[in-house]
Amino acid sequence: MAKLFGTAPEPTGELHQAIEKFLGKKIKVTWVPNAEYTEKMNVTLASDSIPQVVVVDPKMPAFVKSAQAGAFWDLTDKLDKYPNLKPADERTALNASVNGKIYGLYRMRPLLRSAVVIRKDWLDKVGLKEPTTIDEFYEVAKAFTEKDPDGNGKKDTYGLIIPKWPSSSYASASPYDVVETWFGAPTGWGERDGKVVPGFDTPEFIEANKFLKKMVDEGLINPDFATLDTAKWNEPFFFGRGGMIIDVNIRSRQVLDLFREDGDQNYGDKVTMVGNLARSDGKKFSYPFTGYADSLAISKQSVRTEAELDNVLKTLDKLATKEGQVLLQNGIEGRNFKVENGDTATLINVDDPAVRTVQDNVDDAFTQLSTKGTMDIGGIAYQRIPPGQPYRDIIAKQKELVEEDLKTAVHNAALPVVAPAQIEKGPQIDKIIGDARVKFLSGAIDEAGLKAEIQKWHDGGGDQIITEVNDLLAKLPK
Repeated sequence: MAKLFGTAPEPTGELHQAIEKFLGKKIKVTWVPNAEYTEKMNVTLASDSIPQVVVVDPKMPAFVKSAQAGAFWDLTDKLDKYPNLKPADERTALNASVNGKIYGLYRMRPLLRSAVVIRKDWLDKVGLKEPTTIDEFYEVAKAFTEKDPDGNGKKDTYGLIIPKWPSSSYASASPYDVVETWFGAPTGWGERDGKVVPGFDTPEFIEANKFLKKMVDEGLINPDFATLDTAKWNEPFFFGRGGMIIDVNIRSRQVLDLFREDGDQNYGDKVTMVGNLARSDGKKFSYPFTGYADSLAISKQSVRTEAELDNVLKTLDKLATKEGQVLLQNGIEGRNFKVENGDTATLINVDDPAVRTVQDNVDDAFTQLSTKGTMDIGGIAYQRIPPGQPYRDIIAKQKELVEEDLKTAVHNAALPVVAPAQIEKGPQIDKIIGDARVKFLSGAIDEAGLKAEIQKWHDGGGDQIITEVNDLLAKLPK
């Protein structure tokens, strides 16, 4: 079972068939839209039909509870005999562990991917430069909303596009989390007055959301921010309704694709990108990632014996070879990409609809099954370079922004640990924060109401979680 960010691949599809041929095995994947994945995972974990392998957040309370109760295989001491499954980076493996135990194969991702993707042609139209500070970001959003950047004479645009985000998540790389870090709030958890606390338990969290509410109130954010499907996140940008997206930097290439595929000869003039933004006082705090995104966990319900586990691990080990990872992350060599310089995959036949389907299946689906990243971040698959100078320009800019932002990255201090109280009470009380944030932004509650909801989190078990997180961190090897 894996996340889906677009249209589900057909089992008869070219890439699906190529993966089966490579493995010498049939595979069945339940694809679940990203916006519904947390809910689906909770239902699946409570059922008697857990797939053999699931893509899951290793810190998800329901998963941790299931794993610690014996529902998933503890892989801590089992990976040495599978050469392609041994952790590439011990620190990332610790970050993805549950108090030191490995319940899944972490999926390697860049340590920093946050960025702001912007309609470059709109910037040119309103006469503004690329923003480097939060204040400049606000001015761009305001101009995109009020100065008719699409030139149709109507007030029908907005500055920032935000989609619906799972309410149970309060530190999930959403646009909200990135902005909160810009304001100085911890990414997930951080140290305040000698102890580690959640990011929403800081004044900076309140200030960031007051800023976002001001943007909502002024119409600078899409009015359907609480309901817009993440699978449709690019549409307002492409169709000229919204001008900026805060997300992973690779989204810049996704929207470039849309303009190029639409036949726009000047597609390179439509998209630019900036990194994390500085505060009004000049201080900069950049939103990093964990070095991983979810894990592939193996169910003891479906994989009952050591022999069956060995079979699954051998299959995953083969999938984790260079050939397997190239299929998952790049597609079919000679069909939709060619290798250049030994480390990059340049797309070919990009205007062939069948080849485009293969590429969509890579981008929107099968890459979710990959455990090793691309060569440019220490992995083994090729970095993808679409044809055309605009792509090369945006990739060069991406590298430059990442190198700069890593200098000011604010890392999550509590990543390696999961508190028992978080497992028991987290699923209920974490929703409080995610829901309260959206309620505050939409005007359903005021600042006092937001603070009251945060207090509910504390009273509902949050204080116990904070105590246990600090105790567990103190016990980790230094």
